[in-house]
Amino acid sequence: MYDVVALGEALIDFSLLEADGDGYPAMQAHPGGAPANFLAAVNRCGGKTAMLAKVGDDVFGRLLINTMKRVHIDTAGILLSKDFFTTLAFVTLDEKGDRDFSFARKPGADTRLRFEELDLGLIDEAKAFHFGTLSLTDEPARTATEKAVAYAKEKGKLITCDPNLRKPLWSDLETAKEQMRWAVSRADVVKISDEEGEFLFGCGPEAAAETLIEACGVKTAFVTCGSSGAVFAGPKGRGSVKAPAVHPVDTTGAGDIFGGTAVYHILHAGKEPEDLTAAELEAITEKACTAASLSTERPGGLW
Repeated sequence: MYDVVALGEALIDFSLLEADGDGYPAMQAHPGGAPANFLAAVNRCGGKTAMLAKVGDDVFGRLLINTMKRVHIDTAGILLSKDFFTTLAFVTLDEKGDRDFSFARKPGADTRLRFEELDLGLIDEAKAFHFGTLSLTDEPARTATEKAVAYAKEKGKLITCDPNLRKPLWSDLETAKEQMRWAVSRADVVKISDEEGEFLFGCGPEAAAETLIEACGVKTAFVTCGSSGAVFAGPKGRGSVKAPAVHPVDTTGAGDIFGGTAVYHILHAGKEPEDLTAAELEAITEKACTAASLSTERPGGLW
């Protein structure tokens, strides 16, 4: 039995090391992809996971599969494509020092995943099914995701979602908003960032968490706020937790680490998510904030 089976992108993150006088970056490659990072966090907590994905039959795709095997993610559901290259993400800093994402994904192998290619037996063996929204940007992966979510719900699995907004990957932002709202409305547990809460609902973290519970039907909601910590909400209580002080070198994947850690502890809490008390949610949020914060002290999110 798996704790979590996730569907979505596995890709290579290229992070900035330095830039020359003309602004051209020297970069370092790291394994990534939000669902893969999420599963790695579940495994680090002691869980068992598997991935449904498609990568290119190239050096990067094979590296990703080997890395996931090394961190004990079951890779039986990952397909190698001879026709499409593994997606590459380039993370640089803008003039304000904020992360700026560029993608080589026109198309990437992850967008070519078809429902008929999925090993549904992995979902059958899972307690929870996790997905994001990068698999909703393009067909056929969008339909594969929609059908997989429906299949998991039919089988009575806990559905978890992290929208993980990456604006450059969407044809337009209205489609992004529509698909992200669809995604969170299908999930039992949702983790979004404060920026995603503003994008989706036009409000701050506390109101976004409230909206997820009251308007979207989510059972447990988390809104991460970077180095400030996170807000949590459920039917039995709301609250917030401060993040511990760390010395970050790379924040890529921190939100995924938060989500995977939180979901692992929800699955092992001994009760349904909607029955968790405010004190129990606070304890889970504290653990997730600590894991996410510590993850920023080393590059990459899949380790």
